[in-house]
Amino acid sequence: MKYIIKETEPQSFTDWKNLANNDWQPTYDQLSGTVKKDVKKRLIAEQGFICCYCERRLEYDDSHIEHLNPQCNNEDERLDFSNFLCSCQKHLRKGEPLHCGNSKGDQNLPITPLDNDCETKFKYTADGYILGTDKDSEDTIEILQLNIDELNKLRNKAIEPFISEEISEEDAKKFVDYYLQPHNGQYGEFYTTIQYLFG
Repeated sequence: MKYIIKETEPQSFTDWKNLANNDWQPTYDQLSGTVKKDVKKRLIAEQGFICCYCERRLEYDDSHIEHLNPQCNNEDERLDFSNFLCSCQKHLRKGEPLHCGNSKGDQNLPITPLDNDCETKFKYTADGYILGTDKDSEDTIEILQLNIDELNKLRNKAIEPFISEEISEEDAKKFVDYYLQPHNGQYGEFYTTIQYLFG
C-alpha cells in the first residue's frame, strides 16, 4: 500500500458543488459527465496511475471512485474529495474474486493509503505474498483480499525481472532506482513490493 498525498479537487467539481441552492443539493449519485471524469482523472494522477490498495496499474475504464470512509457512515464526506480514492476492478469477470474497493465495501480500514506510515506496515515475500506486521495490517489485508492468488501472481511477475542472474548487482541497483522513480507521473506496478524487496 503506497502512501497517497491528496491534492486539491478539480475546479469543475468545486464549481458543480457550488451550484447548490434551496431547490437543489448535490449528491454523489448525481455526480456524472465531465465533472465525474475530472474527479476520476485527478485521483488516478495523484495516485501515480496505480490502485490505491493493491498497486496494480489503473485503467480509466476498469477503475472506480472509492470512498475511503464509506458513504453509509458519514453523509458529510460523500462529496469530500479528501475522502476519494481510485480503486481497480470496475468490471468483474464471471468467477473473479473481489478485492480492493469491491471487497472493502462498507467496511472501515485499520490502515489506509492516507496514513503516512502505511508503507511500513506490510512485508512482501519474493514469491509475491503480502504479509502484515501487526493485527491492523493483517486485518487490512483480509478486508481488501490482497493475498488472493491473482494478486500474488501479478506481484510475483513484477518481481521476476529484478531477480535475474543475468544482470550485475550494479545494474540491478540502477534498475531498481529507475523503477522507483515516477515516469510521466506514473509509478511502477506494485511499487511498495519492489521497494521493500530491493529498494
